[in-house]
Parts: sequence; C-alpha cells; structure tokens
Amino acid sequence: MAAVSRSRIQSLIRSGHVLVNDEPARPSHKMKTDDIVHFHEPPAEPVETAAEDISLDILFEDEFLLVLNKPPGMVVHPAAGSRSGTLVNALLHHCPGLSGIGGKQRPGIVHRLDKETSGCLVVAKNDRAHEALARQFAERGVLKIYLALVKGRPSRRSGVVEAAIGRHPVDRKKMAVVDPARGRAAKTSYAVLRELGAASLVECTLHTGRTHQIRVHMKHLGHPVLGDKVYGAAGGCKRQMLHAWKLGFFHPARAEWMQFESPIPGDFIEAGVSLA
Repeated sequence: MAAVSRSRIQSLIRSGHVLVNDEPARPSHKMKTDDIVHFHEPPAEPVETAAEDISLDILFEDEFLLVLNKPPGMVVHPAAGSRSGTLVNALLHHCPGLSGIGGKQRPGIVHRLDKETSGCLVVAKNDRAHEALARQFAERGVLKIYLALVKGRPSRRSGVVEAAIGRHPVDRKKMAVVDPARGRAAKTSYAVLRELGAASLVECTLHTGRTHQIRVHMKHLGHPVLGDKVYGAAGGCKRQMLHAWKLGFFHPARAEWMQFESPIPGDFIEAGVSLA
C-alpha cells in the first residue's frame, strides 16, 4: 500500500473504510496482536472546487508536479470562510485534471503551509506523483528548511528542539509542547543566521511535520515568531514571519534529487533581512 498520511487515515476511519476484526474502526482503538485490519482506499473523488484565473509564482513544472512560491496571505485549499481565492482555485485553472487523491477540496495538495507562511510548496499533477511524494513526506525523506524572524536573541547559536507537540490543554485551537504520552514526537534543528536588534533571523530545519511545529518550538525556546498572533509575538509585523525557504525531494518518476529555494520575501527584506 502506498504511504498514506495520518489525517487521511483518520478520514478513512471516520468514513467507514477501515475495519478491525470486521467491525468499523474507531480512531481511539488500541491495536492488539491478533487484530485483523481491512483497509479500503476509495477512488479519488471528483473535484468540485471552481477554477479561478489567479497568477502563480512557479519555480518548476513538468508533467508530474509543480513547485511554486506561495505568497503570504493565500489559503492553500478551500474551507469554511475561504471558498475562493485559494491556491487550489488557482491550480485548477492552471492545470485541469489535477490529482484527486487529496479529495474534493484538496486536489494535488501533498502538504500545506499556513495562510500567512510564504515559500516553497510542491503540488502533484497526477495520482502517481501524489502517492510517491506523499510516501516521501510520510517517511521523512523530504528536506524542509524555513527562515523565521523571531523575538529576541537565542542564547545558543544553534541547537535541536526535540519536544512532543499536541493540542493545547486549555485552548483547543492551539498546539503546545506536551508530555510525550499526550502528543506526537517532533524535532526541529535551528541556527541563528543574523541578529537584527531585538530580533533574530533563524534557519529552522524540520525533521518531522507537526502542525505549527516551528511556531510552537520557537515559543518553547522563549523566542516566538514575530507577527504570530496565536503564539504571542506581534512585534509590529503584519503576518507571522515564517518562510518555507528550501524544499528538496526525489522526483516521483525519475527518482533524481531535486532541490528548490524560494526568494526572500519583501517584508523580510524590509525588516532588515539579508543573506548576502
């Protein structure tokens, strides 16, 4: 079976496509040694989202995939309150027949970036590419390096944060560093690239892909991302200053390593960021 994301498996469980001992599975079920699991991956659902003529900043494109530079402020896929103007709306106009594995609302979407996060994002054009790319993400074979403008100056110039992430115990809309028994393992490497007065430019490498991982781990260090209204460091910025800078993976058909770099956004430059 091709690699399937955790969220996809949860969706299939909720829709009755996973059986344990011939009974519909529950997400909370704890597997036993003799349990028999039947898994059914239904056919891709037809896409129902409208195509919209929205310009895309494309870094690479072939018949299998495209890599683009997502601007800050763009929602990746339609959801409540964001039915138009999303990346998916733009993609459906640019490449009709996009992979439907992600479902009606998320065709072609292998991974996501927060609305306010800018930078590199890969999109699958067909099911073969989608499955191969999803497998790499699931097996942690993808290079993901971000730039973050954070509050203050970390006492250590570099380090590794290994701290489990789960739902905040009080505010369920937020994530937090929690006891490993209550969360999922998460690992982020970081290195300070520049000190900019009361802020620092930090390179963050993701070794896992948890929700809000960099934002939560940097807050855990005492240096939240500037502009982050959820985790507490507005800093006069209009958006959370997080940029998906570099992305690397093996091409889903040719198995050759590909690596991309997204240009430094204008608001980072205005804040004094320079890598020259």
